[in-house]
Amino acid sequence: MNIVVAQSGGPTCAINASLLGVFKGAMKSRDIDIVFGSLNGIEGIINDDMIILNDYIRTYMDMEQLRQTPSTLLNSCRYKLPDMSDDKTVYEKIYNTLKNHGIGAFFYIGGNDSMDTVNKISAYLNELGSDIKVIGIPKTIDNDLTCTDHTPGYGSAAKYVATTVQEIVRDCSVYSINSVTIIEIMGRDTGWLTAATAVLRANGEIAPHLIYLPEARFSVQSFLSDIRRVQQSRRAVVIAVSEGIELDPNDIPSEIKNETSDNFGHRYLSGVGKCLENIVRREIKCKVRSIELNIMQRCSSHISSKTDIEEAEQIGTAAVDAALSGLTGKVMVFERVSDNPYTVVINSAEAADVANRVRYFPPEWINAQGNNVTDKAVKYILPLIQGSQDIHYRNGIPMHFRIGN
Repeated sequence: MNIVVAQSGGPTCAINASLLGVFKGAMKSRDIDIVFGSLNGIEGIINDDMIILNDYIRTYMDMEQLRQTPSTLLNSCRYKLPDMSDDKTVYEKIYNTLKNHGIGAFFYIGGNDSMDTVNKISAYLNELGSDIKVIGIPKTIDNDLTCTDHTPGYGSAAKYVATTVQEIVRDCSVYSINSVTIIEIMGRDTGWLTAATAVLRANGEIAPHLIYLPEARFSVQSFLSDIRRVQQSRRAVVIAVSEGIELDPNDIPSEIKNETSDNFGHRYLSGVGKCLENIVRREIKCKVRSIELNIMQRCSSHISSKTDIEEAEQIGTAAVDAALSGLTGKVMVFERVSDNPYTVVINSAEAADVANRVRYFPPEWINAQGNNVTDKAVKYILPLIQGSQDIHYRNGIPMHFRIGN
């Protein structure tokens, strides 16, 4: 049989390692002939827009470069399948593409929404009586998928965020004047990535002095009080804040309210750092700046976690083994066996139990004041950021694997 793999959602440092894991798992199996890659996620299967990966990944160096290449080799999408009860047309297109190419298994690498696709396609194929297997492979820097200890991509993003914050601490601590630096970190609904800044404690760092997550209620007045308290002992206050924290409109000065929403009144997910900067400048009147890490935190493969990349590849290979064993409608997951020594095993969960669900940062790992995280969070995150890849360079720049232009 042939298989097809696709990538969806936001890019990460590890998603291509999972793609490589699928490819290598297929290469070692006598039951699999061709490995297709669907371009732009599920859209490539709907539109029959696929390539043969065997034609591109040919050598050991190809695999090495693919492993260290960030983002999605096959491009991505944010396409949500309709319910079968509403429209089966798109499902018929998917089935025809799979059948016409002799596909026996479909692997989808992505997050919550992608697992919804896995669940729906698996249910449709089961209704048809088809034996095509559908397996989900987790991916997201947000670390917010249920049923798994963590997600590939999170460890590398956490390592980048923690390292960058440490460098910011060094930079802003050299002056004798009072200052506040607010670092805005990705996290639409959850604070997993922002919480990763706390791992700096393991190296004796005190900063960031304050950490704010979407899971804790945010008050501008408490925020200002926290800063004033820290300023009693620190000249340079460094703050990590998730982009998804919610500000009470009544707490925002009228002259800057328009900076926190779009023309329709919808709150921006990015820009909260700038809003808080303006509030601090107005209320505390000290030197203040905000820094938005933006997309750099999800694709900075030059400082990726070796643990993250290796696990991403392993879970991709495990997905192939799962399909060959007859599983379908499943998502591959990590189960942590031990923190010290760090040990995980790979299992599977029902796609229906992962699709469209959010795993929030544990409230018991947030301090009572809602302005920092506990050492339990540090203990959880530290194993995920260990090690560094042996990056291959050309002309002083990391080499990336690309298809065509």
